[in-house]
Amino acid sequence: TLKFYLQWAVFYYEPQTFYIQAILPNINKSGVGTGNIRDTSTLRNRKTFPLSEKTFQTPSTAVSKDKNSRTGGQSSEDDTQSSNGTSAQFSVRGSLGTNEPPSRVLLMLVVGLSFSTRLYKITEPPHVCWDETHFGKMGSYYINRTFFFDVHPPLGKMLIGLAGYITGYDGTFPFIKPGDKYEHHNYWGMRGFCAVLGSFLPIFAYLIVLELSQSHTAALITASLLIFDTGCISISQYILLDPILMFFIMAAVLSMVKFNQQRHRPFTAPWWLWLVLIGVNLAGALGVKFVGLFVIVLVGLNTVWDLWRLLGDLSLSLVDIAKHFLARVVGLILLPLFIYVTIFAIHFVVLNKSGPGDGFFSSAFQSRLIGNNLHNASMPEYLAYGSTITVKNLRIAGGYLHSHWHLYPEGVGARQQQVTAYLHKDYNNLWLIYSQSGTPDLVRHGDIIRLEHKETTRNLHSHLHEAPLTKKHFQVTGYGTNGTGDTNDLWQVEVCGGRKGDLVKVLRSKVRFLHRATGCVLYSSGKTLPKWGWEQVEVTCSPYLKETPSSQWNIEDHINPRLPNISLSVLKPHFLEILLESHIIMIRGNSGLKPKDNEMNSKPWHWPINYQGLRFSGVNETEYRVYLLGNPVIWWMNLATLGLYLIMVAVASVALQRGFSLEHACVLMRGGGLLLLGWLLHYVPFYTMGRVLYYHHYFPAMLFNTMLTGITLDILLKSADLLLRPPYSDWLQRVGQMAFLFTVLYSFYLFHPLSYGMTGPLAHEPGSAMAGLKWMDSWEF
Repeated sequence: TLKFYLQWAVFYYEPQTFYIQAILPNINKSGVGTGNIRDTSTLRNRKTFPLSEKTFQTPSTAVSKDKNSRTGGQSSEDDTQSSNGTSAQFSVRGSLGTNEPPSRVLLMLVVGLSFSTRLYKITEPPHVCWDETHFGKMGSYYINRTFFFDVHPPLGKMLIGLAGYITGYDGTFPFIKPGDKYEHHNYWGMRGFCAVLGSFLPIFAYLIVLELSQSHTAALITASLLIFDTGCISISQYILLDPILMFFIMAAVLSMVKFNQQRHRPFTAPWWLWLVLIGVNLAGALGVKFVGLFVIVLVGLNTVWDLWRLLGDLSLSLVDIAKHFLARVVGLILLPLFIYVTIFAIHFVVLNKSGPGDGFFSSAFQSRLIGNNLHNASMPEYLAYGSTITVKNLRIAGGYLHSHWHLYPEGVGARQQQVTAYLHKDYNNLWLIYSQSGTPDLVRHGDIIRLEHKETTRNLHSHLHEAPLTKKHFQVTGYGTNGTGDTNDLWQVEVCGGRKGDLVKVLRSKVRFLHRATGCVLYSSGKTLPKWGWEQVEVTCSPYLKETPSSQWNIEDHINPRLPNISLSVLKPHFLEILLESHIIMIRGNSGLKPKDNEMNSKPWHWPINYQGLRFSGVNETEYRVYLLGNPVIWWMNLATLGLYLIMVAVASVALQRGFSLEHACVLMRGGGLLLLGWLLHYVPFYTMGRVLYYHHYFPAMLFNTMLTGITLDILLKSADLLLRPPYSDWLQRVGQMAFLFTVLYSFYLFHPLSYGMTGPLAHEPGSAMAGLKWMDSWEF
């Protein structure tokens, strides 16, 4: 019987060294075992019996019978790892002769359930839901090659646009607001693409947990939790970045785990394959959202630990260690960096037409966009007196310096002409620049100038009246007529980083305007004025002289018939400049996402307890309602398991310290520890963020929490033989598994309308499909 099982194992696994743990209670010298093969020893003091060298030997590694007999059958940590990364130490109950279905059948079951739950009713509702307003519209921009601005890197939107293009969407739907009907427009391709990537999440989780625990039960627990979670279903079924981001995160973690299991086969084809896939998926995660940095940190810490282990392997020469180090530099740094930069290169090539994103970028950047007034334009290179100019603020959405005939209302500073910042091209953005001395010449750093509004002939003016919204700043107005005014109209030009006498370059120079009378600096606050200010951006004079984008301006349009023009193509920035500029603007945009008035701002502590969801579609009983909320039974089980895991680790640590041998301690501490670290890295940083936060930000962390739940519950159930002897321990384990499965399936039956749509009465009304299920007052379905 023993020989049969060993031959089956050799056929099933790759040729490698095996240690059979607890196959039989006793093995005599002739190799004949006694006792029932289903009879297992307790976890305490369980012995490991090595195979005889004559029985089985791989070409690369021979098992020394004498060595193992001297050590009481205990092998070293490295010896317990096989050449392809699977555990070489297993028990009959754990691997050979189990009643578990074949792994391929289980995997196909997971695949079928995952895809069916995500693709079911994918076209419902047939209108725009939640952030489809943004990301569907951005997919259209890619199809139309129209430039836009977003605070996230471009890969996710590029893939959405590509999916729409391939499936026949023509990019003409406007995506104005949630609730707009799609009508004849082909939207299912973009939704289907996101749903397919979301369908891979339970599959990846199954494979990750299977690699970490070598337990099909743990992997199935994990997969079932994700397959039947209403939150994971909802967030995968719409045109959003989240399923794309989580796909790359989970693919990176799976590749990392697979690569770790190849540690004893360095520089082989599978070793290189998984290393390259880690780099590709890291670039993908970061290319979708900047929170992809969290999985990069996870992989980085794992790599540092791996290299530290190699450094302690005295069988490796320093040359070998250097090869390992360089391979990881290439695969985990240079390759992801190259792919990430390539994503932006494609982004800039595809989006070559002027669009709604122009105003967020510098004038030099805009000069490369077809249809922009700066594209293929020509103008004088250096700013001169007597020129007609437009002045653009360098903060995000800072706008153009603007004025119009309207006055400030009573009670808002001096009742003089309004000066604002306007986000669009307009005739009222034009100003004339004059010298205090009247000498026509080029404008230089340190010059005293006067700016006259071309349409109204009023001078740019400031005084000690407080600004309309930013009360600690001074008001900026238009004052005087046809060049007449007072000393409060004078401003000193300062080129940032320049010296006295430096010329002001059109498009390129960053300029500040210091008010001579008060010493303040011209400033765009970014605040929106009330209706009397036409909801344009407030312009002030700030007494705080620190250089910030809000106080920096550049000359965009420059008209002066007395000066020779040069083509702006000479001034177009090169790729690295626009790459750097786009990242600075994205980072500023992210940090500038503050909660608006009366906007619900989710807190990180809300997320693990499932405190509040997000309304994707519909409000009243006549509408098709979809509500993003995790299955509360699953989420609260995940939360409880975090505490349970820490308790089990503490108990296992004490037991090991006291000399007990625990079969699953390695999986619990190492596999579980890796997943706990992943959860912490994807959750804790949100407590430090000042930007507006939403419930869906927790879903990457939830994936790690769910995988940890799978491993923890599996080990808890398998620990039944610490309390009971077989077959009672087996019965207890089966009862626990069935109770878990029933709980998950029944909770999914109760809450599935959250994902697949609710119509009719609301939850608090009689006759509702969700009657009695609003367990927390903060749930808004």
